[in-house]
Amino acid sequence: MDLQRVLGMMMISKSKAIFIVDDNPSMLKGMKRLLRVHGFNVTLFDSSAALLGHADFDDAFCVILDIDLNNESGIDLHRQLAGRGVKLPVIFITGNDSDANRSAAIDSRCIAYLTKPFSARSLIESVKKARRASF
Repeated sequence: MDLQRVLGMMMISKSKAIFIVDDNPSMLKGMKRLLRVHGFNVTLFDSSAALLGHADFDDAFCVILDIDLNNESGIDLHRQLAGRGVKLPVIFITGNDSDANRSAAIDSRCIAYLTKPFSARSLIESVKKARRASF
């Protein structure tokens, strides 16, 4: 392994993570792969319960939430996090774009609202915006 790659891996391991909540394993895997290639640390959750059960939100600098989570709402999850004092920037993703979803997401003060399939570039730019907002 070359020195640059080792240093990059050390930076990832010491940096705050992006928490991603999506009930689609393929989406989780794809986003993790993309974000890691761009130097981001990623922690995956397959449900709102898994995220809410996580003890330390100080490990993250943003959260990517799917709006439709197995009969649950990512927007409601964002409200629950806020009610617990978690003030991380949120990026919403959805395969079910609607005026109601978009309005609710924007009203919740999300950093970005991306519709599936979204481009790699739009996700990376949204994450960079969230990182700037969190520091």
